[in-house]
Amino acid sequence: MVLPNQLTVLRIILTPIFLILFLSGDSFLIQISSVVFIIAAITDWYDGWLARKFNYITEWGKFLDPLADKILTSTAFMGFVIVGILSLWMVVLIIARDLVITLLRIYADYRKINFTTSKSAQWKTFLQMFFLYYLLLIYTLKTFNGLYIHYPNIWSRLFDPTLIYSIMLFITLFTVLTGIAYLFANRLLIIKLVGREN
Repeated sequence: MVLPNQLTVLRIILTPIFLILFLSGDSFLIQISSVVFIIAAITDWYDGWLARKFNYITEWGKFLDPLADKILTSTAFMGFVIVGILSLWMVVLIIARDLVITLLRIYADYRKINFTTSKSAQWKTFLQMFFLYYLLLIYTLKTFNGLYIHYPNIWSRLFDPTLIYSIMLFITLFTVLTGIAYLFANRLLIIKLVGREN
């Protein structure tokens, strides 16, 4: 197994570790969970860079890498649902959209059919990750009691339920719309893919 694939497997292994630490309720362990998440996210960037630079592109990697990404982000979103920060229905829509598109792309790669990736889909990924980093940062900083006690007004604004709901609603709608646009743009390839005999 080449190094990029090892890093992908590491990202999958780190995901449940992140969730366990994040949901522990212990301030120190929550802080550690942020470090684990950042390390997992870095492996995503680094394994892609290695694969392109040294041509370590394998069929296994093409299957596992996008799946590992969605496992990490979906787990993080669900973590924030469990602690009561995000709404379940929004996260379910995001996970369903990303899972359908990811599995479709994996199957298309297996059948040697190349789907086009739009700029809007790339923006979708950026917005999701940026928002997750924001939530993780303020949630982790809140575990430092000194910061929370001395600056309560700042935390109330950063954690404003209306603000978080509005941003998450926008990301959810944008995610779903990019999924619909992706399916529409590749509709002929999807018909070709479904119509092929096994």
